Amino acid sequence: MAEEGSSVKLLGLWPSPYVNRVQISLKLKSIDYEFIEEPFGPKSDLLLKSNPAHKKIPVFFHNQRAISESLIIVQYIDEQWSSGHSILPSNPLDRANARFWAAYADDEWFPALKNILMASEEERLVLEVKMKEGLAFLEETFVKSSEGKAFFGGDDISFLDIAFGSFLGWLKAVEKLTGVSFLDESSVPHLVVWADNFLSHEAVNGIIPEPDALVEVAKMIKAMVESQAKN
Repeated sequence: MAEEGSSVKLLGLWPSPYVNRVQISLKLKSIDYEFIEEPFGPKSDLLLKSNPAHKKIPVFFHNQRAISESLIIVQYIDEQWSSGHSILPSNPLDRANARFWAAYADDEWFPALKNILMASEEERLVLEVKMKEGLAFLEETFVKSSEGKAFFGGDDISFLDIAFGSFLGWLKAVEKLTGVSFLDESSVPHLVVWADNFLSHEAVNGIIPEPDALVEVAKMIKAMVESQAKN
């Protein structure tokens, strides 16, 4: 629950993995909030006003103060509502490693996943290799950090689970669109089991969009990009 008299709002779009991260964190902390749906297409005045530097979702509002960038928001939520479920690891080294791999997923791995949908055949092959390489890194990281337990954070989901797990809906959608299996038991068996555990977690279930819904979003985005390229 949010503090009495506290105002908590989230501006975003349901297909966004970055928005999903914040939603999962709020659910873990049992925080009530208002979801403000950002429209597809031209950016809203609220978005432009509340995040003028990047003009991107999500934007988190706590008592009318705006906070941007999903991983920063997740850390803010964990620090502001410090009782109950801890999202960031308590050990400084574990926190540093979780932040490192979360940044890797954002900066290196997910861009390859996004770009694969618009890539040529030759470019796609390069991106597929990059994605599989990244999953191999994360498989190794999971084995080390989970210590034989269900999640990167051990017994329950934590920062890196949320950061990487938010991309699972889009990963499964890309698998459907390309016919390529990335989460494969022969190459990343631990991640396959982890993904099932993550998606079935009570704080995640119902938040990560279904792959079929994201396939339709991907087709719409691709059509928009191709139409703009012709004009």
